[in-house]
Amino acid sequence: MRKLLNEELNRLSLNEYKAAKKLPLVLVLDNVRSRNNIGSIFRTSDAFLVESVALCGITATPPHKDIHKTALGATESVHWEYFKKTETVIERLREKGYKIYAVEQTEESIMLDKIAIQSGEKYAFVLGHEVRGIQQKIVDLCDLSIEIQQHGTKHSLNVSVCAGILVWEVYKKMMK
Repeated sequence: MRKLLNEELNRLSLNEYKAAKKLPLVLVLDNVRSRNNIGSIFRTSDAFLVESVALCGITATPPHKDIHKTALGATESVHWEYFKKTETVIERLREKGYKIYAVEQTEESIMLDKIAIQSGEKYAFVLGHEVRGIQQKIVDLCDLSIEIQQHGTKHSLNVSVCAGILVWEVYKKMMK
């Protein structure tokens, strides 16, 4: 088997990407501190045509060399906005008909593979700080809490890995 060359991958140009139909999914980053994680989330968002990324609180914004290092230009293709308060973006998304899901371990969280993702619905997934997670006051504003099932000794996944798993799962369910 032969590896494909970059020009054989038929990737979209920046203009084609901006015009393409997006996955009705917004990733809300609630105080994510690592610029490398932020960049990685942008890159995953580009790969699966995520509608938008909301950067909130202490979450750094482009342009920044550490974000660029992992985003590899995805900050130019993926729409993003900065919000000082996460509550602001959640209120706006709710007004626009989005279902707001906290990605957090809670007493009532539902495992990712068990949630129903409906084509035609709009979703926002809130991802939190690498150590403290999502602020409790933000969890309280969400419609539902979802969790990725894990079986090892650790209690969490890296936030950018978590985002990748979430986006892939939503993409698969919406593209059926």
